[in-house]
Amino acid sequence: MKIILILKMLLIVLLMLSGCSVGPDYTRPDSPVPASFKEIKGWRKALPRDQEIKTKWWEAFGDPLLNTLAEQVNVSNQSIALAEAQYRQAQALVQLSRSNYFPTVNAGAAYTRSRTTGGTYSTVDQNQVSLAAAWELDLWGKVRRQVEGSTASAEASFADLQAMRLSMQAELALNYFQLRILDAQKKNFEEAVRAYSKALELTSNRYNAGVVAKADVAAAQTQLKSTQAQAIDIGVQRAQLEHAIAILIGKPPADFSLSPVIFSSPQINIPVGIPSDLLERRPDIASAERKMAAANAQIGVAKAAYYPSISLSGSLGYASAELASLFTSPSFFWAIGPMALATTLLDGGARIAQTEQAIAAYDGTVAFYRQTVLAGFQNVEDNLAALRILYEEAQVQEQAVKSAQESTILTTNQYKAGIVSYLNVVTAQTIALTNERAAISISGQRLNAAVLLIKALGGGWSTSEATGVKQK
Repeated sequence: MKIILILKMLLIVLLMLSGCSVGPDYTRPDSPVPASFKEIKGWRKALPRDQEIKTKWWEAFGDPLLNTLAEQVNVSNQSIALAEAQYRQAQALVQLSRSNYFPTVNAGAAYTRSRTTGGTYSTVDQNQVSLAAAWELDLWGKVRRQVEGSTASAEASFADLQAMRLSMQAELALNYFQLRILDAQKKNFEEAVRAYSKALELTSNRYNAGVVAKADVAAAQTQLKSTQAQAIDIGVQRAQLEHAIAILIGKPPADFSLSPVIFSSPQINIPVGIPSDLLERRPDIASAERKMAAANAQIGVAKAAYYPSISLSGSLGYASAELASLFTSPSFFWAIGPMALATTLLDGGARIAQTEQAIAAYDGTVAFYRQTVLAGFQNVEDNLAALRILYEEAQVQEQAVKSAQESTILTTNQYKAGIVSYLNVVTAQTIALTNERAAISISGQRLNAAVLLIKALGGGWSTSEATGVKQK
């Protein structure tokens, strides 16, 4: 009885000791967060009902086809599928780490037949059924740190999944809008081709009437064919964008096509928020922060190696020479032990090196986290500036287009009146077409900047979506 009492007391003491954990507890390091965005001045703030970017942020552009394609990206994109599989793997590793909290129990059954000699031969049968358990006490928090680290890694993997999803969604939107801008440019070229065809017809008639030289006809024809060639050339880039969109939604390029449509650039209002929101809204920043927590936990795992480990084991079962009497009281046996204590006395500096490696790895994740935060602020500032400047440029470019079109009309009338040569008409038409293409291009740049700003702000994601990771 005294032995059992001593064992109970020892077990209680060991369990009390197991409440401690070596190594530093994690706290998120400071990061360089400005009070406000530099480029936010003059930015049109969101309406009260639009303070947050919606999860399906692409719906703000009001394009039903884009909405359909974005949903297909979420379901069929293989890069997202890969990231999702990696997240499930990380969740399994959390469960693997938690399994070390519990003893390992093994069951076995054996039959042995042996012969001994001692002057006479004798044959002995032995039947045995047993359970054996072994448990290493987590006195210094090594297992707790391992669980802490694997949980943080799973949360980082979840954030990586969301970052991949946001990246693929943004890439789809960028490709889609670029394709629509190319459609608009081609439409612009086709309108120019029709106008240049009429100009060529006019010039040919004037040449046949002996009013102008053949050089004017050659100039008109050159301009027409050059514009037709540029319109055809757009097809190369459009086809490549169409193929890229097919891959993003998980389809072979041969099974996907997008018909040209009349496209007008949508105007959207993006709620920017305050800089500190970025730490919670960008999945790449969340991932970097969780990787810091995982690296911090590894310091505790490394330091736990300095302390002795204590393991308990025991077994019970039945053993009998006769199978019929196997499960009877006389055949029952049990054993406690060994209760083992083990520690490393000399390792040539291995534990010191492992601890220093863990600390250095943590310091590296801190630097990476801070750099990711800085890059996030840069992304937001870049696209805020782009939207502001492009808006101003679009206003000026619109005036340039109107002036160029008016100049073309005036120059054409002067040519018909014989006041100027056809070279003046070609020059005016070229300037007009160039300005129209520039206006379309600026519209595309503004759409790209809008998509990239939403991506830089984290889309519709927030760290609150990752809270369920710890429960799995």
